[in-house]
Amino acid sequence: MIYAYAKLTVTNPEALAAYRDKAGEALARHGGKVEQASGAALAIDGTPDMPDVAAILSFPDKDSALGWINDPSLADIHALRRNAGGSDIVLLT
Repeated sequence: MIYAYAKLTVTNPEALAAYRDKAGEALARHGGKVEQASGAALAIDGTPDMPDVAAILSFPDKDSALGWINDPSLADIHALRRNAGGSDIVLLT
């Protein structure tokens, strides 16, 4: 199992809502799932740039995570997330 941290700064809530409708199915195509997501993350040390939405994603392995982010058939779904505002995803290898 491998994990990724997703951080979103939302400027377009409608695009985020459309993304959420499709995100789970898109993740599942590559064995991924949302382990935890929050719109109310809490900094417990330091002064991080706090996101509007934070999520921990899981995948069976690195290749599955890379397959998900690079899957051409999911490009429009990833575009919805990116159009929702700032979007950073870090794979914890």
